[in-house]
Amino acid sequence: MHILIAPNAFKNSLDATAAAEAIREGLNQSKLKCTCECFPVGDGGDGTATLLIQKCGGTIVPAEVHDPLGRKIRAAFGLIDNGETAVIEMADASGLRLLRCDEFDPLHATTFGTGELIKCALDKGVNKIIIGIGGSATVDGATGILQALGIRFLDAGGKILSNLPEELADLESIDLSGLDQRISRCALIVLCDVENSLLGEQGAAKVFGPQKGATGPVVKKLEAALAKLRDVIFRQTGKDLAAIKHGGAAGGVAAGLQGFLNATLVNGIDHFLDITGFEDALQKADLVITGEGGIDEQTMRGKGPFGVALRARGKNIPVIGLAGRVALEADAPLRQYFAQLLAIGHSSVELDKALQNTAQDLQRTAMELGNRLAVKA
Repeated sequence: MHILIAPNAFKNSLDATAAAEAIREGLNQSKLKCTCECFPVGDGGDGTATLLIQKCGGTIVPAEVHDPLGRKIRAAFGLIDNGETAVIEMADASGLRLLRCDEFDPLHATTFGTGELIKCALDKGVNKIIIGIGGSATVDGATGILQALGIRFLDAGGKILSNLPEELADLESIDLSGLDQRISRCALIVLCDVENSLLGEQGAAKVFGPQKGATGPVVKKLEAALAKLRDVIFRQTGKDLAAIKHGGAAGGVAAGLQGFLNATLVNGIDHFLDITGFEDALQKADLVITGEGGIDEQTMRGKGPFGVALRARGKNIPVIGLAGRVALEADAPLRQYFAQLLAIGHSSVELDKALQNTAQDLQRTAMELGNRLAVKA
């Protein structure tokens, strides 16, 4: 039996590579006679760009940028396709992991540093930029990125608004005259792992704001700020950011980049699998094992394990999903794509402890799975 091990990252615990290695180790400890190939995947979430660079044999380019709160930091991006394509991890410049928990502040955190990475990539002469936008600390509708690229956001008196996204409530017009024109000659691909819209109950502020530290009043301010951004852009260009699928991803970054820079928003896992040779790896597999921190109804809306399962199902290859949490109510529809769903932990264990034990739990579950498969064989 040849097993393809293709997990997503287990959020706040293991990256995809470490998860794949834990599963392989467990299978190797089992009684099952098998060969394994580790193929960690990313769906646009934090870590996707790193995997893309590795899979495509890219090179790393260091850069000095600003973090979400405006402090200088060292970051990097990758070059693939013989230097013609840049791969940027938004979280490297604008990520939650760059901040302490007591620093989370989405009313003032910006994506400016990610815009600086884009400028650095343009300096290298690339003609395509791929951005993984997961793990951001921001809900600024990409205004920080756009400021770094030369766009100015103005109030009614023509004064430049610099304290974004908070001051977006005072936005009256947008000056595009200073936009770095190199970006218009560069294809911009944004990898999205959610389908949320920019505004509303399932929008950027209300869904992702609290994850980034926004309390109730702050969520309302962020919603109003993004609504004002939508209104001004619609008045100036006729584009409705609120109508864009995936637009709420990364605190509205997806909508801002599509609205201003004509970025192409794509399903992150599909794009990742397309350009990393996943189909070739799948051809050799008798069984696929995937997984991530939680598998539930959200998994079927653009998450890594679902993308993997969909590809495997098309070739009649069974898929087993491993997760820290498997939602029972989502079991029925997911069963159409997964031969089996296994929770790796114990419900009685506290979350913090479970996160610490993810590698061991994956290894143990994979070993038990291997032993069961060996009996059936």
